[in-house]
Amino acid sequence: MMKLLSRAALALSLSAMSGAALAESGQISAKDANKQFVIDLGVGAMVKPRYEASDSYLIYPFPIISIGRFYVPGLGQVNDGQRRTGPFVYPAFNYIGERKASDSADLRGTKTVDWALELGLGGGYRTEHFRGFAELRQGINGHHGQVGQLGLDGIIYPHEKWEVSFGPRADFASEDYMDTYFGVSASEAANSGGRLKAYNPGAGFKSVGVSARASYDWNDDVRLHLQGGYDRLIGDAADSPIAEGGSENQFSVGVGVSYRFAFDLF
Repeated sequence: MMKLLSRAALALSLSAMSGAALAESGQISAKDANKQFVIDLGVGAMVKPRYEASDSYLIYPFPIISIGRFYVPGLGQVNDGQRRTGPFVYPAFNYIGERKASDSADLRGTKTVDWALELGLGGGYRTEHFRGFAELRQGINGHHGQVGQLGLDGIIYPHEKWEVSFGPRADFASEDYMDTYFGVSASEAANSGGRLKAYNPGAGFKSVGVSARASYDWNDDVRLHLQGGYDRLIGDAADSPIAEGGSENQFSVGVGVSYRFAFDLF
């Protein structure tokens, strides 16, 4: 019984690791379907705001990782690359770059916010044409708050080589996160020369939006990816003097390519 439970838990954890890496594994060829491991690795570039609430944009790199098949000695093929229905869990992560007053005139007088890494878990349920999920991440270094996201996607297959998903998103954050990125202390307000006013935001939902992703199987090994999204700051985030000086509308678009590695180890 314990072996069965262990196998089921591991299968769930591996079935959706792609959720954290902006890609999902495509159709597996007959040749690769006999391999113990099928892993897609790649890289992409994304245009997104310089910082949250910014009205200027930069290009950032992002990794692409997805698991098609995964074998564990003693448990067997815990992910066979064929299952498209059922519950899933995945590691969730995010990186936020350093924010400095010199990044924008809208930040004049503010203190530097160091880079932050966010680590956590997500989970949900998917069918062939729908996917719902929730994730929670803990901040490290630049902030020590908690952030999370709720999402629901429709999934379509316009062609045997295409997979397209799209749906709404809602992001929330703790008071620590909100204060770090949307708050303005009394000293910062004074140093801004009147541009900013003191502001102390609370926890809650900070944005709502939509996200879309399309992946195309160029061949059995190479997959192309296109991802875009729109978020609208709401609540205390939208009322922040930093957002009022920047923009409540946040857009992103990215492209990437991944290569499939199929191999046996045991």
